[in-house]
Amino acid sequence: MTNSICGTDCSICEAHETCSGCTKTNGRPFGSECIVAACCQNGENALCEFKEKLIAAFNALHIEDMEKVTELNALKGSFINLTYILPSGQTIKVWDDNKIYLGNQLHKSGSDRCYGIAADETYLLVCEYGCNGSDAEIVIWKRWAEK
Repeated sequence: MTNSICGTDCSICEAHETCSGCTKTNGRPFGSECIVAACCQNGENALCEFKEKLIAAFNALHIEDMEKVTELNALKGSFINLTYILPSGQTIKVWDDNKIYLGNQLHKSGSDRCYGIAADETYLLVCEYGCNGSDAEIVIWKRWAEK
């Protein structure tokens, strides 16, 4: 059973019980935008081209101990929306829990910590964290533009 714009089999998704599918919701399966659906609605190659640009943007950051980015996955905001403590002591979350982003988890060389990368059409985030997202720190949060 597929209710997706991108061709994903929705029946194998963990969230299929709570999601109406992006075809029925016009690319807003959880009430917010799905970047994958938005790309797919712009043509057959749009998603691949967008992913290539994002991968290049992440790799251009030249984070010394971060693996090279080779793949991005669709990730629900609630899955990646870690809590960060600002220098002022204030805590923040940067993503919309119901939006779908592109991202991945990468190993940090010489460490038991990981890098989490995520992006939408406007922002790139690189964060570092421990087991199960503990002690999350923002490494880079920046506006980016497609070129």
